Amino acid sequence: MTPPRLTSSRQPLRLLQDRVATGLITAGGVGVLLAILAIGIFLVWETLPLLAIGDTLALAKLSPLAWGTLKAALAALLFAIPVALGAAAYSTMFMSAKLRARIKPALEMMEAIPGVVVGFIAGLILAPWVERHLTSALMLIVWLPLSAALAGWLWQLAKTRLRRRLPLSWAGVWLVPWLALMVAVVLWLAPWIEQQWLGGDLRQLLDERFGLDYATRNALIVGFAMGFAVIPSIYSLAEDALADVPATLIEGAQALGASRWQALWKVALAAAGPGVFSAVMIGAGRAVGETMIVLMASGNTALFSASPFEGMRSMAAAIAIELPEASPGGLTYHLLILAALVLFIFTFLVNTLAEVVRQRLRRRYRQMGGTS
Repeated sequence: MTPPRLTSSRQPLRLLQDRVATGLITAGGVGVLLAILAIGIFLVWETLPLLAIGDTLALAKLSPLAWGTLKAALAALLFAIPVALGAAAYSTMFMSAKLRARIKPALEMMEAIPGVVVGFIAGLILAPWVERHLTSALMLIVWLPLSAALAGWLWQLAKTRLRRRLPLSWAGVWLVPWLALMVAVVLWLAPWIEQQWLGGDLRQLLDERFGLDYATRNALIVGFAMGFAVIPSIYSLAEDALADVPATLIEGAQALGASRWQALWKVALAAAGPGVFSAVMIGAGRAVGETMIVLMASGNTALFSASPFEGMRSMAAAIAIELPEASPGGLTYHLLILAALVLFIFTFLVNTLAEVVRQRLRRRYRQMGGTS
């Protein structure tokens, strides 16, 4: 059906509206670019006085902050990447459409939770609990993934009638009571294991045998809390990349005899690799720039330690704490500005690389006959 044509009296008005909208959009885009450029120039300009300061060893003060930033980001990514990518692969390839329509918006809404709330819960609730039940926490980290694999193995061995009642497309639902049962078993066994095999106090054993001092707020707590905050970003982008893989590729692989898992591993991940990589990079940028979670859950101690049971201090946390009290023009002020410049450059490069990879993914889909 042909849409009705505008009258000659309304055409100039519509043309004026289009030009105004185009001008506003262009001005907004140019304004954002100029703002980013101005921030970069300001940071570089405020960092230049460091070249005139004779005490070049003062730059070594940033080393613990840089190490703490990388340590916190690595701890968060080690927790977030397997969970987020696993959830994205499952919801794309295995989950039923009805369940996916409910689960995906809920996971994406997790991104709206403020970092200060996550940091508050991690620092005041999670950290004291893990300190009191360190054995239980470490056993949960190891046993929950193994129990999920055990559930999959038992499902494969089950009879056809039971597998029909517990379809794989709804595993995200029927696995919940199984995992809850595994958590209860671990919490019940952990005190006995600590008493019989670990001398009654795991923290004392770590200190005496391995020289590992346990701090209440440490990299382990930061990994849980910041990983929880990073999971929605990685999941959403990775799930979109996997969902945009042309269906003809998956169907063709299955027509040639590949299972759903083989189609995921050999075809979907290979085609969506740039998009998945982009999701991980954006998650890394979020983890590096996070401030409140690290500030509230890490103990804020500038240590050069690789132990997951000790705290750290990141660049973002140091800037948030010390910059308001630093005198303009002083050494501390310029060092903090240098730390901000490092974070700015890292975030800019990560986002640029993620966008380049995303554009490459779109070109690949066009060549494959995709619709993205």
